Amino acid sequence: MNRFHFSRRRVLAGTGAIATALALGPRWSWGAEGKILRVRSYGDLQVLDPLNRKSAPEDHITSCTFLSLIKWKPGDKWQWELDAAEAIEQVDDTHIKFRLKPGLKWSGDYGEVSAEDVKYSYERIADPKNESPYKDDFAVLDKVEVTDKLSGTIVLKEYFAPLWTSTLPEGSGKIVCKAAVEKAGGKFTTEIPAASGPYIIKEWVPKQRTVLARNPAYSGPETYFDEIQILPIEDEKTAEIAFEAGDVDFTGVSLSSLSRYKSSPPAHAKLQEAPSLAYVWIGMNTEHPNFQDQKVRRAMQYAVNVDAVLEAAYFGVAKRATGIIAPGLPGHRDKVIYSYDPEKAKALLKEAGKSDLQTTLSVLNKATNLSAAQIVQANLADVGVKLDILPYDSGTFWSLGDQKSGNAWKDLQMIYDRFSMAPDPSWATVWFTPDQIGVWNWERWNSPEFGELHKKALVEKDVAKRDQMYKKMQDLMEESGAYIFLTHEANAAVYRDNIVPATQPDGYTGVMLSEFKKA
Repeated sequence: MNRFHFSRRRVLAGTGAIATALALGPRWSWGAEGKILRVRSYGDLQVLDPLNRKSAPEDHITSCTFLSLIKWKPGDKWQWELDAAEAIEQVDDTHIKFRLKPGLKWSGDYGEVSAEDVKYSYERIADPKNESPYKDDFAVLDKVEVTDKLSGTIVLKEYFAPLWTSTLPEGSGKIVCKAAVEKAGGKFTTEIPAASGPYIIKEWVPKQRTVLARNPAYSGPETYFDEIQILPIEDEKTAEIAFEAGDVDFTGVSLSSLSRYKSSPPAHAKLQEAPSLAYVWIGMNTEHPNFQDQKVRRAMQYAVNVDAVLEAAYFGVAKRATGIIAPGLPGHRDKVIYSYDPEKAKALLKEAGKSDLQTTLSVLNKATNLSAAQIVQANLADVGVKLDILPYDSGTFWSLGDQKSGNAWKDLQMIYDRFSMAPDPSWATVWFTPDQIGVWNWERWNSPEFGELHKKALVEKDVAKRDQMYKKMQDLMEESGAYIFLTHEANAAVYRDNIVPATQPDGYTGVMLSEFKKA
C-alpha cells in the first residue's frame, strides 16, 4: 500500500531534513567512524509491523531488519532468490514446502529463527480478527504446518496466483519473531521487538532521520556499510539540493530535472532510470454530497485534460495511464473509456443541477502534485467548477481517508493520489474492493462485482483469463466515474559514482539498502 505504499513529499519537511543532514557532518567516512551510507527517503516511517505497515519507505527499512523466505534479486528483471529459506518448493497447487537456513538468530536473545515464526507471521496477517489491510496477500492461506524447528509447509485452500510475485518476496512475506511480538502485545509500530536481518534500528528522530546499524546477531552474507542513515525528504527538488550539496548519496529525482541530469550531471554522479509500476489518479469520494451523483463524477472525467496535467507536472516525460495496471502486467488496458471533453462536462453538470459546484482537491504538498493540481483547477474553472487545492504533509495526508484516524474522511471530496506496486495486477486492484472502504478505498466506491472479480482473479491459473478479469475491473472503476487515471510516472535516481546501488526493476521505488556496495 506502499500501498503502501506511496509518493509522499513536502518541501518544508524536506528543508528541515536537509538542515539535519548538514548537521550530521561529512557524507561518508572510511576511518574510525566506519562506512556510512546516506540515502533520501520520500517519507518518514510510521508503522514497521508487516501486519499494518503504511508505505514503501517502511518496506525499505524492514527489508534490512527482517528476513523473508525469499526476496527479490536486485537488477532489471523480476527474479527472486532465497533469503531465510535454505530450500523452498511448490510441490502442488496448494502446498509449498520450505526449510530454513540453520543458525539465523533474532536480536535480543530470542534464539533461532524458526518455522514456528514463519507460521505465526503468515497466519497473523491472514487472520481476519487482526484486520490487516494486507490480508488478501494470504487470502487463501489455510495454515502453515510446522514439521520441525526449521521446516514446514505452507498450505493453501486453493491455487493462489500472486504468491510468488506479491506475497512471499514483498512486505507481507517478512518473518517476525513470535516470542518478541507476543511479548510486545501482539503488534508493534516504530520499535521492532526483535530483528533477524543485517541491520537494527540504532536511532529514529521523527521527520529527521532513521539510523540503521549492523545487527550483531546476524550471521548471513556480509553487508558493506556499517551504518545507513535514511533522511525523510518529501520533495524531490529539495532532495536534489541535498544531493548536490554532498549530503545525500542516493536519491530519487523529479522528472522535471531528468533532462538536466542527463545533459549536465553533477560531478561524480550517475543517473539511474527505470520503468515504474506505480499509478497516479484523481479519485472522488462517492459518499460526499458533491459526488454522490454519477453524472457529476463523469463530468469531472470529461473536464480534466490529462495530457495538460502531465505536461505541467512531469514535463511530458511521464506517459498517460489507461488504468491502474502498468504496461507489461496482465490486465493492462489499451485506452480509457472517457477522455477530455469540456462541453460534455458542462452538459452533465447542468443536467445534475451542479453548474455552480464548489469542491476541494486534497494533495500531498510537493511540487509535482501542486503543479498537477493547478492544471486541474484551471480545467474545472473552464466548466464552471470552483476548486480549492488543499495541500497536506505526508503524516496528515495518509490518514485523511482512514476511518480509524478520525472523521476527516467525511470531508474528503477529490483526492490526488499515488500508490506503489508489486509486479502482480492484484496489488493494484486490492485497494479498491468493498473490504477496503475506510482503509485504502478512500473513494468509498462499493462494487460487489469488482470485489468478486478480484477474488476470482487471485486463484485463476489461466493468464489470459486473469488479463480479461483485471481489464474488466478497471472498466468498472472508470464507469463508476470516481476515477481519473493519470500516469504510472517513471523512476529516476541519482547516486555517487563510488557506490553501487541495489534496486528492483522499478528502480528508486524498490530500494534494497542492505545490498548497496562500494564501487
